[in-house]
Amino acid sequence: MLYIGVDLGTSAVKLLLMEGNGKVKKIVSKEYPLFFPNPGWSEQKPQDWWTGVVEGIKELTSECDKSQVAGISFGGQMHGLVILDDKDEVIRPAILWNDGRTQKETDYLNKVIGTDKLSAYTANIAFAGFTAPKILWVRDNEPENFKRICKIMLPKDYIAYKLSGVFCTDVSDASGMLLLDVKNRKWSKEMLDICSIGEDMLPKLFESYETVGTILPDIAKELGLPETVKIVAGAGDNAAAAVGTGTVGDGRCNISLGTSGTVFISSKNYAENDNNAIHYFDHADGCYHLMGCMLSAASCNKWFMDEIIRTKDYAGEQKDITDDMLGNNRVFFLPYLMGERSPHNNPDARGAFIGMSMDTTREDMTLAVLEGVAFGLRDSVEVARKLGIKLERTKICGGGAKSPLWRKIIANVMNLKVDIIESEEGPALGGAMLAAVACGEYSSVTEAAEKIVKVIDTVEPDPEIAARYEKKYRCFVDIYPALKDVYSEIK
Repeated sequence: MLYIGVDLGTSAVKLLLMEGNGKVKKIVSKEYPLFFPNPGWSEQKPQDWWTGVVEGIKELTSECDKSQVAGISFGGQMHGLVILDDKDEVIRPAILWNDGRTQKETDYLNKVIGTDKLSAYTANIAFAGFTAPKILWVRDNEPENFKRICKIMLPKDYIAYKLSGVFCTDVSDASGMLLLDVKNRKWSKEMLDICSIGEDMLPKLFESYETVGTILPDIAKELGLPETVKIVAGAGDNAAAAVGTGTVGDGRCNISLGTSGTVFISSKNYAENDNNAIHYFDHADGCYHLMGCMLSAASCNKWFMDEIIRTKDYAGEQKDITDDMLGNNRVFFLPYLMGERSPHNNPDARGAFIGMSMDTTREDMTLAVLEGVAFGLRDSVEVARKLGIKLERTKICGGGAKSPLWRKIIANVMNLKVDIIESEEGPALGGAMLAAVACGEYSSVTEAAEKIVKVIDTVEPDPEIAARYEKKYRCFVDIYPALKDVYSEIK
């Protein structure tokens, strides 16, 4: 049988067709626009997502036996607010995960409601990107839109709803709304009351590998697929990527270098999270995970290449960066182009270069961008280490992970072995694997990961380079506190 994984990303939807044995048959990508109506705002039109998915599935399945397609599942950008009225019409453009407009609402939740209560209700505190602050923002700034809300959903769940007609979400994605009781995998009544919404406005909860329904007959006809195709709940993009990299079970780590960057650590059991600098969410394998998220990762390199030095030759810009330069670069880059989440929780933070002199080269600045992202990710690893988590290795995924140089930097900045997997397709592969589990191809997410995910290479840290980066990282952590008060003045 065949399975479709839909990775609903920020810049494009990526669709993947997988055979039951895990072999990837075809991949299709469809881009859509991103809108910035005001500084720090980030929005998209859900209708654009749907158009991309429909066109993408048609192209994806154009050369296969469509009768063999058994299931469709998802990995989706997290935290976005999609609101529908009683006619199932989208009320306003979706407010995305990297939108920074909700500082007032975030402060209200953390300082007035209080982080202790939030942690007790949801296992997390409020971050500007989370969904609950966005709901409060709409309530307080667009009251007419708020009154019209009938359904509140996350981005990938809009696609699942259009495909199946079932108002659903999964626990991993719902964990990032700040509305879910993560420990007990149910909606938090206290948070619903705080946000002035009823449980009837929220989707039914599923595990990521559970079937929510079957494809609607008219959609099946339009796509040329059997009406028996199962629509499977899916997961937030990072949890889906973790499935796709085999980061399931206990104590496994995955680093994602996508538009955003994440450190993802799977955990078999729930434990109290005393340090809210990183998130504690439900995982797509039925267990839990810790996650640190930085808002700009590979997008920092894209910005520097595309907008500043104006080139698309990313590999060419890295080819003259040699091992002796690693850890010896005097230029630092703060990767906070869209504000920052973990561990600083500051939407006003911005990017910065520091340490430049008359002999600073193009290569120094390019390297600084790659290093700055690695240092930002290490901030989350350090939080996990303080919680007593011991790591020796990590897998890696995302567009940035295709760079051998960046992988080497990550290995040495983290002082971890970095495992490279055979099929690095992130959330799209994870989504297809979840569909395969739901359709009975595998008995569990763990079994699917063990049989499908294969490590083909490992980047080992070099003791000398790692020692240099240890010293450089200690300088990096001093820069943000020095600039923190400046950010509020220049926003």
